[in-house]
Amino acid sequence: LGPVGRSIREIYPLLLLVSLYSELDVLNGADGTIVYDATVQGWELAMFGVQLSAEWWRAMPSRFWSAVLHAAYLSYYLIIVAPAFYFAFRRDIAALRHFILVVMSTFVICYLVFIFFPVAGPYYVFPRPDSWFLDNVFARAVYDTLATGSSYGAAFPSSHVAAAVAATLSARRGSRGLGWTLAVPTVLLSIAVVYCQMHYGVDAITGLLTG
Repeated sequence: LGPVGRSIREIYPLLLLVSLYSELDVLNGADGTIVYDATVQGWELAMFGVQLSAEWWRAMPSRFWSAVLHAAYLSYYLIIVAPAFYFAFRRDIAALRHFILVVMSTFVICYLVFIFFPVAGPYYVFPRPDSWFLDNVFARAVYDTLATGSSYGAAFPSSHVAAAVAATLSARRGSRGLGWTLAVPTVLLSIAVVYCQMHYGVDAITGLLTG
């Protein structure tokens, strides 16, 4: 298929992520699966003095920031995919291969931790935020997405943060302009996963270091 075929050959690992991520739910979702939320919550208390994901949105309630940060949470899918298609369009195979290698390696590291140290995370453990907090189109889209595509035990480290950071840094290596463009949604996403009560603060910090 010429350039199209070469691009597909380079990008296809990203296309496998959906099925690979869903398999984590098969591995960790069975009855009796041990999760380590109590351990991570202990780290959370030691680091922050509170369960940050449960208390942050209550301490700083905002409809505006709920909408902005839920939108930032959704931007994750764009952050990890857009650079691959950008480099493929430019036929910059070296940058494309580096990007795919970095992002896929980051996911593999996270997935291995999920298998051997499963953590359910605030999305499963804590009650949902108040209805007013979720009364915006972006929050509804996030919860609709998670209802169909979330995997149990895949909270620590935050693969959202890890993959977004890795993707942004790798994209910047191939294109400084693209890297700086992705930096803003990546920073907002790193805040959003905790403020919107999807991950513990420890998950986000560990995801940042992993990325």
